[in-house]
Amino acid sequence: MKTLYDVPGPRGRALNLLVSALCLLGIVTGLFWIVSTLNEKGQLAAEKWQPFLTADMWGTYLLPGIMGTVQAAAMAVVLAIILGILLGIGRLSTIRTVRFGCGAVVEFFRAIPLLILMIFCFQLFANYSLFPSTELAIAAVVTGLTLSNGAVIAEIVRAGIRSLPRGQEEASVALGLSGGQTMRIVLLPQAITAMLPPIVAQLVVALKDTALGYQITYVEAVRQGIQAGSAYANYIPALLVIAAVMIAINLALSQLATSVENRLRKGRKTSKKPASAEVLTTAA
Repeated sequence: MKTLYDVPGPRGRALNLLVSALCLLGIVTGLFWIVSTLNEKGQLAAEKWQPFLTADMWGTYLLPGIMGTVQAAAMAVVLAIILGILLGIGRLSTIRTVRFGCGAVVEFFRAIPLLILMIFCFQLFANYSLFPSTELAIAAVVTGLTLSNGAVIAEIVRAGIRSLPRGQEEASVALGLSGGQTMRIVLLPQAITAMLPPIVAQLVVALKDTALGYQITYVEAVRQGIQAGSAYANYIPALLVIAAVMIAINLALSQLATSVENRLRKGRKTSKKPASAEVLTTAA
């Protein structure tokens, strides 16, 4: 049996156990210090958490911010996936102009900080009146997230397709399929399963990056949490609640992606069985 590292002996196992125990002790101590400090400052008092049981807190502050975050992230995710697939396929094109053009776009938007991109889009849309004033913020946030995350997804798509065996493309050419048909029918469907985990990780990043819209007055979860903390004088509880909501949304998104990935893999396995049976029957 091959291993990636040497199996530790008795002393090594004892040292690992000691280090693990010290790390656990450090984490518990740190958490205890944080909780005790917050308690001393009165941040864990019941009156600080009482506003979260009222409809005004959720209806006026938290729910609009959460809805704004989810709305911007959902729009940007769909557009970023479409843009990323197009740019990723374009980077694999046999046409040099298309390949270098898509590569330049990807590298350009990967190099620009997302906050600067959002601010630039906001000013551009405002100066040329491309959107109504009430929609400038969400348009700039969605555009920035789409361009930035689309460039990253393009690299994920390109790497996923490149990871497939070269025999897949050669077999498609032997069957008379064109380059577009090979990409659409053979390569891209097989690469989707391998690309799902990094794409989902990038989508989680996009969801969190909506908080940067705070700088261009976009109504999102973190902005509304800060405003709620200012209104009720409970900044720490408000931000803790927002953090818990964001963690729950990200976990749900990751779980959804895992279930989709498992279904895709099961579908590929079941689709291979009839094909193999048919080959055996033909050979007999």
